[in-house]
Amino acid sequence: MEAAENVRPLSPAQGGGPTVLRILLGAQLRRLRTAKGISREDAGYAIRASHAKISRLELGQVSFKERDVADLLTLYGVIDPDDRARLIELARQANQPGWWHKYSDLLPGWFEVYIGLEGAASIIRTYENQFVPGLLQSPDYARAVISLAHDRAPAGEMERRVALRTTRQRRLTGERPLSLWAVLDEAVLRRTIGGAQVMRAQVEHLIEASELPNVTVQVMPFDRGGHAAAGGPFSILRFPEPELPDVVYMEQLSSALYLDKLAESEHYTKVMDRLSVQADTPAESRRFLERLRKIV
Repeated sequence: MEAAENVRPLSPAQGGGPTVLRILLGAQLRRLRTAKGISREDAGYAIRASHAKISRLELGQVSFKERDVADLLTLYGVIDPDDRARLIELARQANQPGWWHKYSDLLPGWFEVYIGLEGAASIIRTYENQFVPGLLQSPDYARAVISLAHDRAPAGEMERRVALRTTRQRRLTGERPLSLWAVLDEAVLRRTIGGAQVMRAQVEHLIEASELPNVTVQVMPFDRGGHAAAGGPFSILRFPEPELPDVVYMEQLSSALYLDKLAESEHYTKVMDRLSVQADTPAESRRFLERLRKIV
């Protein structure tokens, strides 16, 4: 099969921004390379780089140089001018800064990747056992959580960090909103963050968010005992583009894990399914939150 026959039509994802474009282009380049039986080492040599650089390009973790894309296309046998022009243009679009670029001084690289994926996702399922998920945090609760790690940040920086988090929440409203399904351990709601007033407002915020048709909130009560997610919090991101695999995201103190192999994502999906069955139903969870609002 000629490499050119493997060039699939690619288009910018709805709201996905540069991150998803990099992933789409990287996946296309990987298909072209493997169709020709070319190793990552040989591909790296062609663009004066290492095999690790090729791996990062194919995973969409770094930006593309148009010259590198052109050289790789030549190596992979893509000679049709229209095919080459389309992929090089995609590389140009993928290098455009996302809306979060103005916050780049606050963002570690590993989390900037997540924000791009979050912006591209159509469905996110998440389990949390310590904090309310960022997409569901009230401003005051977000400020209290952020201050745990940035307690010496100047007031202006703190407000920008809060603004970044609340801006991300726009994905829950508007045209083609993100579907969010969150399972919260009861400990998340019992742990007082920022004081009683902040927690009461946060519980009210969760109740209001749960009224959105695209948001599902479930509570995992203490009386359910142990459960499938004993290992800690995680999120599963699904995208509308069939070329993109589900991504499992697990945040750590100073880094994050991104898992995109099918076996890995299927395992976490099964765990999330079990959590959703074990937890209170959305209606029961809403009643739990309403009771909690009265006593917090």
